Amino acid sequence: MSNILKSVIFGIIEGITEWLPVSSTGHLIILEKFISFNDVSDGFYEMYSVVIQLGAVLSVLILFFRKLIPFSISSKKVYIEKSGIVLWIKILLACIPASVIGLLFNDYIEKQFFNYRIVAYALIFYGFLFIIIERYKKAGNNRIESMNEITCKTSLIVGLFQALSLIPGTSRSGSTILGGIISGASRAASAEFSFFMAIPVMFGAGLLKIIKFGFDFTSDEFLILITGFITALIISLITIKKLMDFVKKHSFTAFGYYRIALGIIVLLFFTFYN
Repeated sequence: MSNILKSVIFGIIEGITEWLPVSSTGHLIILEKFISFNDVSDGFYEMYSVVIQLGAVLSVLILFFRKLIPFSISSKKVYIEKSGIVLWIKILLACIPASVIGLLFNDYIEKQFFNYRIVAYALIFYGFLFIIIERYKKAGNNRIESMNEITCKTSLIVGLFQALSLIPGTSRSGSTILGGIISGASRAASAEFSFFMAIPVMFGAGLLKIIKFGFDFTSDEFLILITGFITALIISLITIKKLMDFVKKHSFTAFGYYRIALGIIVLLFFTFYN
């Protein structure tokens, strides 16, 4: 299988799992066990797996451009939108816990926790958590129905949940959506805020990985990278639209069962495979 085709597959998996509460990192770790790139530099895949997330994040900027840009232009004048500024304050506040912990302990976390057992345990644990929380969540009992109603306090609470996603298999979107639901937000508001929180976190992580790896790509490596980036972007555009429609009518229970089943399969497979 060619490296380009492999990159398309990685991009598809990233574009789907980044936004669903099923752990994109966990899926990529598992996928990399089966297919890996040939004749690439040391450390390339580590950088690649983070950078293709930038393609996924770009889809959020495209889909929610009007909400995310804190200004408008009318009659050749630029107007600052207060609501947009407040939104970015909440987003940045929510990103503080994961950013601080990630900067301080990133190397340790990657060394100690990036393995199939941790991924499997995290998939199973948070799968049960989704099922339990959804079972006891009462319909129509949301204090926060729209993202505009999310307070700075709630943002920080959701941010603390996002820090849990530094452990692979947890799922950044899954942990932040859970944090939102537990804080009293609707599924739609929790999911949308989770999408927005991804922007500074992933752009920061991607930039650090590129700087660490350097910009000395071979032409083949650049082609692999741009293929995964574009694929993740296109698939993410489709996934986010479908997920927003889904959460308006359904709970996240199905994702809980999926996580548990996948976690068990991973444990069984790699126990015998190794």
